[in-house]
Amino acid sequence: MAREAPAGETISVEAIRSRFPALERRQGGIPVAYFDGPGGTQVPRAVVQAMDDYLFHHNANTHWHYPTSAETDAALDAARRTFADFVNGSPSEIAFGANMTTLTFHLSRALGRAWGPGDEIVVTELDHHANIDPWRALARERGVTVRMAKLDAATGQLDPDDLARCVSPYTRLLAIGGASNALGTVNDLARAGALARSVGALFFLDAVHSAPHALPDVRAVGCDFLACSAYKFYGPHVGILWGRHDRLAALDVPRLEPASAEPPEHLETGTQNHEGIVGAAAAVDFLASLAGLPGLPRREALARAYDELHARGRRLFERLWNGLREIPAVTLYGPPPDAPRTPTVSFTVARRDPRDVAQALSRRGVYCSSGDFYALTVVTRLGHARDGVVRAGCAAYTTEEEVERLVEGVREIARD
Repeated sequence: MAREAPAGETISVEAIRSRFPALERRQGGIPVAYFDGPGGTQVPRAVVQAMDDYLFHHNANTHWHYPTSAETDAALDAARRTFADFVNGSPSEIAFGANMTTLTFHLSRALGRAWGPGDEIVVTELDHHANIDPWRALARERGVTVRMAKLDAATGQLDPDDLARCVSPYTRLLAIGGASNALGTVNDLARAGALARSVGALFFLDAVHSAPHALPDVRAVGCDFLACSAYKFYGPHVGILWGRHDRLAALDVPRLEPASAEPPEHLETGTQNHEGIVGAAAAVDFLASLAGLPGLPRREALARAYDELHARGRRLFERLWNGLREIPAVTLYGPPPDAPRTPTVSFTVARRDPRDVAQALSRRGVYCSSGDFYALTVVTRLGHARDGVVRAGCAAYTTEEEVERLVEGVREIARD
């Protein structure tokens, strides 16, 4: 039986793994190793149990005068409090939606109503297109100018001088990712925030890939908006948008006339995925539980758990990177292990289509993804726009043995 942590000790990877039924899956008699976390992690029992309980015992629509409706209101309020702790904001600043992409399109349209020709938005080549195309849409719809800061393809990092050149007195918004979902690169958010503030621009942070690996802190970063998706950190498919209360209140949000005009509900179009929101909050509590200190305030528990998960992820990633680097046919992309990064790597194998590599690994019970991962600009800059790359990411449940299986699998594929 997996050992739970005594008070004050973070929970072991064996105990973490015991909470994920998906890890019981076997293929050809071999346990499946999931390296597809950058596209969506597996889900612990506690998350599904919370969704189960809501649907079986509290399911209703909101703001009506009977018990299950009141219980739904309370569950959603509790979820806002949970995510306020997660991002270091306030409950009245948390809105939910289908996913980060949908919420970002919604936000861009609201902000864009006040912008037009002469106004500028800065995005980057390193970003997922969910943090590019919603802003590009305003170029077509409102006549704004979109500037794109360059990626240094050799290092996998943004060109800081080019980012600074893109920001001007005409900049109304700087939109940047906390980390690259394709390369694992961690951006200098303090610098980005300072650039935005220096010209009075808004600062939007896409935390979808960074949130599973670095605890968000909107106060420390100084952003105006932050968006993420719970399915990247052990939850269901639900998006979360945080915004400074005064910024949210000022938004001219498209909404139905009878719907609330007050933040944050004015951002939530239609009936929400209540069970998913409950499950997303349970995912945050799962992360907090990894600190092994049940009585600790949620934010403190999260910080402790994230510190340990970051240290584990760094060790695993160094093993993964160094193992793949030793294979002559493999080309690695992105910063090395000693640079700021997440435990996510993209690579190619000479003379092998990335899809074929992923399928060959799958036959060995190792699940990786391939393609462009909606980071098309990144993959294009790497010279792989047609076929993409292979991507593998370490999660809270990843083990050293699984890393060795992945490396050995790639080694065998490269020899074939």
